[in-house]
Amino acid sequence: MSLYTDYLAEIEERKAEDLHPKPIDSGELTAEIISQIKDPANEHREESLKFLVYNTVPGTTPAAGEKARFLEEIILGNESVPEITPEFAFELLGHMKGGASINSLLNLVINGTDVEIAKQAAEVLKTQTFLYDADMARLKEAFEAGCPICKDILESYAAAEFFTKLPELPEEIKVVSFIAGEGDISTDLLSPGNQAHSRSDRELHGKCLISPEAQSKIQALQKLHPDKSVMLVAEKGTMGVGSSRMSGVNNVALWTGKQASKYVPFVNYAPIVAGTNGISPIFLTTVDVTGGIGLDLQNWVRKKDAEGNTVTDEDGEPILEQAYSVETGTILTINTKSKKLLIDGKEVHDITKAFTPQKVEFMKAGGSYAIVFGKKLQTFAAKTLGVEAPVVFSPAKEISHEGQGLTAVEKIFNRNAVGTTPGKTLHAGSDVRVEVNVVGSQDTTGLMTMQELEAMAATVISPIVDAGYQSGCHTASVWDKKAQANIPKLMKFMNDFGLITARDPEGDYHAMTDVIHKVLNDLTVDDWDIIIGGDSHTRMSKGVAFGADSGTVALALATGEAAMPIPESVKVTFKGKMADHMDFRDVVHATQSQMLDKFGGDNVFQGRIIEVHIGTLQADKAFTFTDWTAEMKAKASICISQPETLIESLEIAKSRIQVMIDKGMDNEKKVLQGLIDKANKRIDQIRSGEKPPLAPDANAKYFAELEVNLDEIVEPMIADPEVNHEDVSKRYTHDSINPLSYYGGSKKVDLGFVGSCMVHKGDLKILSKMLKNVEETQGEVKFNAPLVVAAPTYNIIDELKAEGDWDILQKYSGFEFDDNAPKGAARTEYENMMYLERPGCNLCMGNQEKAAKGDTVMATSTRLFQGRVVEDSERKKGESLLSSTPVVVLSSILGRTPNLEEYKAAVQGIDLTKFAPPVKEMVA
Repeated sequence: MSLYTDYLAEIEERKAEDLHPKPIDSGELTAEIISQIKDPANEHREESLKFLVYNTVPGTTPAAGEKARFLEEIILGNESVPEITPEFAFELLGHMKGGASINSLLNLVINGTDVEIAKQAAEVLKTQTFLYDADMARLKEAFEAGCPICKDILESYAAAEFFTKLPELPEEIKVVSFIAGEGDISTDLLSPGNQAHSRSDRELHGKCLISPEAQSKIQALQKLHPDKSVMLVAEKGTMGVGSSRMSGVNNVALWTGKQASKYVPFVNYAPIVAGTNGISPIFLTTVDVTGGIGLDLQNWVRKKDAEGNTVTDEDGEPILEQAYSVETGTILTINTKSKKLLIDGKEVHDITKAFTPQKVEFMKAGGSYAIVFGKKLQTFAAKTLGVEAPVVFSPAKEISHEGQGLTAVEKIFNRNAVGTTPGKTLHAGSDVRVEVNVVGSQDTTGLMTMQELEAMAATVISPIVDAGYQSGCHTASVWDKKAQANIPKLMKFMNDFGLITARDPEGDYHAMTDVIHKVLNDLTVDDWDIIIGGDSHTRMSKGVAFGADSGTVALALATGEAAMPIPESVKVTFKGKMADHMDFRDVVHATQSQMLDKFGGDNVFQGRIIEVHIGTLQADKAFTFTDWTAEMKAKASICISQPETLIESLEIAKSRIQVMIDKGMDNEKKVLQGLIDKANKRIDQIRSGEKPPLAPDANAKYFAELEVNLDEIVEPMIADPEVNHEDVSKRYTHDSINPLSYYGGSKKVDLGFVGSCMVHKGDLKILSKMLKNVEETQGEVKFNAPLVVAAPTYNIIDELKAEGDWDILQKYSGFEFDDNAPKGAARTEYENMMYLERPGCNLCMGNQEKAAKGDTVMATSTRLFQGRVVEDSERKKGESLLSSTPVVVLSSILGRTPNLEEYKAAVQGIDLTKFAPPVKEMVA
């Protein structure tokens, strides 16, 4: 059997699922297809031509290499294919956008002897932006050797003709609305976690968007309004909360966007999304990546009385009234010049924020990457020619307030900024390009990051990046056929690219499934670092970290840079004393509750930095706070630490990095050893006073300030999804924080989950101690509901083993993971016992393991989105309530929520995660 016949067999299998042939990335298969095209008598010649022209993945894939070389030979006259003329070959090379195609075009310009061919190649090159250092070096060398055509290309690049010659945005964009759902729309609705395995197969993954019924309605709208774009709307909510952003946006673009190239299948751009409460910040960045439009509709507003006061209902909730309707089928007009949203010619909303000069450039170029690479290309060309680059792109907005101090994030951005006005201090709102120190890729979006890197024609990690890490945590629960097919391929690519990988492609070290956020928290060894990671919970408690889509991760890996406005900050401080029976997770929930109370139900954290003056809490434990900020829709979080606390955190990070080195995970460049060296340098700076820990200036300006009163936290707090709330928009929002007594000790709990990134070693020690206490007081440990436990990392398990706690957990468990024989299928039924699962995301991710449908789950997780941890059943809705480790453990033992007296008795004498506010204000 040949690869081609195997491919035909796969095509037949896909037909049964109503799928087209899968895009080809194999070089061997492409070579076989080309050989069949060359043979006029070959029975597969005609379809082989179609596969080569319309179904071959561009960029740096092996398939792209074979295709580009063949097209180059056709242009040179060394091969003759009647259906592919030299002119058509040039057109195809132009649509390949980078990598092998750029190499072939440069060959035709620099190495060839035919001037006309060289000129044609030059015209195509002038439209391209994805050139890397090696490509630009070739161009520069040829120019300096006297190549006149190379000079012509450089002059075009210096003038940024690759951008200026693109068509302008139309003045009016007609759209028709489609309500995707009421309330916050999680990316799980657009790209469900349980379908993560198919994300790199865009057509197949597209079938999981919302529902088949919704897809049919979208198609009906498109048929009814062929001249309009369908706009997906989150009615009475925020669009795109949660993770899976790039795959979510890809799915929306696949169903509602425009095809990027007729020669590249299933890659669409320019989706239009909207939400009553806008777009989640990270999701909006991903919309920019695809050249799309994200609108903050504000079509529901608070009702006011005659005096201008907000009118509330009997529960004290603000009553909303509709400013204008966007119900499904509403025709709207987006005016890109006036930046207004209109219905029947009447202005209903100002959408200026969606059409900043930078966003308009992204839309014109078909995505933000083209602008990032284009600016770099223009700068290179102008420098090579010795000329000043003309101002083509909108200048970065630089906001500076004389006499105003800097918040922590403003300090980090000013320190890491590139290309800004020398000597100018920048404040929030400024557009900044920053160098990135640490980049993380996770395994369910990693295959997409791999595709993005191939499409960008990137082959090696940027030398600017201190460390890149590829995790295996999101597929840790089950080593099934999908994982076996995808993960080794991903690990090899990323290892070759220069990242530290959780799995060794050569198999020399034990495969790790540590949670990516926890690993990145250890790899961050400087409180001034900037971290980019492919997950919304990339929220380190050292430095400032931003969760990003797979494409932004790829861009950071390839260029070592990220671009964004400096966010505003909300300052969070603490006063009072934690009660002995309270856990730090309750402080986290109380922060949310007190914030909503103070600001009348408005989430002031959304889209901003939460600058938390944690002071005395080590980074390992403080991560519980920073991790949670993703659910607040915050842009990121920064922990301000006292000197000795920061040193302790760095020492812990060093020890865990050393474990990775001892396991054989370092690479030839000694990246991990470099991090230890960097940590030692930072510790010396802190101890000597040369560079104290990061702290804001005393006269920094904040969007808002919140002081959390620890004295008010008198009982455990639980975040409730309120799955049956009469207002659909209030379900699954994280905004309902209830005290334990609210449930009266009677709410049935079907399953408990302690894991994964929201817990630290101390949480598992709490679990260990509680089990011992129960045995001592009751004679035995009996679970009335299953308890699933997933430690974040292997090194935490090793430390628990050394301290004796793992023995206790083993004693009371009915199942313990075995890396030598990992599960091959997801568990569908649970017994009333404790399960010690492999380190990783487990139930929180919801793509492999789930609770039984309709269960009520009590979890330390971050996820209460519909369908993520638990799906609905016909009898009842599944619900995932979030609480502290002791509440989860006791709920599993009792099979219900405990009352306050039971809880206090269960935690007596246990060292819960404690926090004491810093005595002095922490400012520079």
